Amino acid sequence: MLRKNHDKFLHTSSDGQKYNIAVDSLNSNYSFKYFGKDKGVTVYSFIDDSCRLFYSTVFSSEIREAAYVIDGLLHNETVNSNIHSTDTHGYTEAIFGATYLLGIAFAPRIKNIKDSVIFGFKEFSENKDSDYKVLPAKYINEKIAEENWDDVLRLMVTIKLKKTTASQIFRRLNSHTKQHPLYAALKEFGRIIKSIFILTYYDDLELRQRIEMQLNRVELSHKLSKAVFFGESQEFQYETKEEQEVVAGCKQLIQNALILWNYLYLSLMISGIKEEQKRIEIIEIIKNGSVISWGHVNLHGTYDFSVKFAEKSRFDVFKALDLKVA
Repeated sequence: MLRKNHDKFLHTSSDGQKYNIAVDSLNSNYSFKYFGKDKGVTVYSFIDDSCRLFYSTVFSSEIREAAYVIDGLLHNETVNSNIHSTDTHGYTEAIFGATYLLGIAFAPRIKNIKDSVIFGFKEFSENKDSDYKVLPAKYINEKIAEENWDDVLRLMVTIKLKKTTASQIFRRLNSHTKQHPLYAALKEFGRIIKSIFILTYYDDLELRQRIEMQLNRVELSHKLSKAVFFGESQEFQYETKEEQEVVAGCKQLIQNALILWNYLYLSLMISGIKEEQKRIEIIEIIKNGSVISWGHVNLHGTYDFSVKFAEKSRFDVFKALDLKVA
């Protein structure tokens, strides 16, 4: 799944951002680390390598983010991800297995990855005399994976056909006091994929750099999100999940509008440069920067979205679309 030539893949990432909530809500909970004595929610956002924010959801701050990774990858109409990255909060072994079966390479940034357990198909005692530089510390329980494999495939078909969301299924499976055999089997399979990823991560510098770059994009989008969400002390004022989702969606719409404006402005600026060498220099500067920028925008200003004003647009969209940059 993780090939050396990454240029043909669409690399996406996701991350959660904590917000206080000013009203009583069943979709929130306490988190002393982030809110002290107050309650809050997590806004979980997805972004691709073109800086398009294509999905967001809101859930209680106590819930682990990993359960919602697959929701954003499948339940959007615009982006088909090939590689997806998260931080440590966004990964579990079950997510490794599920994304692999969905045809998506999962490439998280795992905290203290050197301490992560690598699994093999033989017990440690059988490998200790080998000349491998990296040895597995534990072995895969093949029996539980094989006995429940048909159920695992049925689960993945259900998720792929969008009969229900992955987050609902994983939360239900995790609610059992004793680990559900289906979930245990998916985790066991995921340990194989996770072990392969860790070995690839050690060996592939370019992959590590791409993961870090993609996660930097989603983290920078969080700063833009805070800048856009400046009213009401940056607190959610609505109690139901549906209303909170609308707020998060509107916020993301504004962020995408700002990013699109930057793309159009930069495209027209480049198209207006006649000198080839100067154009190349400007393009290199842009490549080393980010289109997620808002210092030039008066976020507290007055905005006119009327048709009359739209007719006076400063952007020649067709000229921007015709721009070819190598």
